[in-house]
Amino acid sequence: MKQQQGFTLIELIVVIVILGILAATALPKFADLQADARLAKIQGAKGAMRSAAALAHSVQIASANLTSMSTIVMEGVSIPMYYGYPASTAIASAANLSEYVYSYATAPVSFAVDTGHTGCYALYLDATVAGVAPVISSVTSTSSCI
Repeated sequence: MKQQQGFTLIELIVVIVILGILAATALPKFADLQADARLAKIQGAKGAMRSAAALAHSVQIASANLTSMSTIVMEGVSIPMYYGYPASTAIASAANLSEYVYSYATAPVSFAVDTGHTGCYALYLDATVAGVAPVISSVTSTSSCI
């Protein structure tokens, strides 16, 4: 009797079909990961802006310079302040958000993940009243970040 050398055509087809079924069920789980990553990056930018605003506010209070339009120095960088919080023109440097695409031509300042996904953004609106924190918001769904 002759020994078998390799696989039969039926065995190969069965393996290919099984791999195809596994790929078809696993693909949707991984397809949405990029949008989730973009949303997480925007949420990180939002948190960085909140932290930078709180830190700058603390520095201004500690320096006893409580005028509505003043400047503080954080890590060697001058940060203009509006009513005790960083100005929108300086929040990118205060929060170290240089990797984001941002625009501060008009208020509020918008931070996007990249130029191809401008619907995925975080906003920073200057404080307008003393003692009231700036408005910091962002998109909340991954459908905006696709």
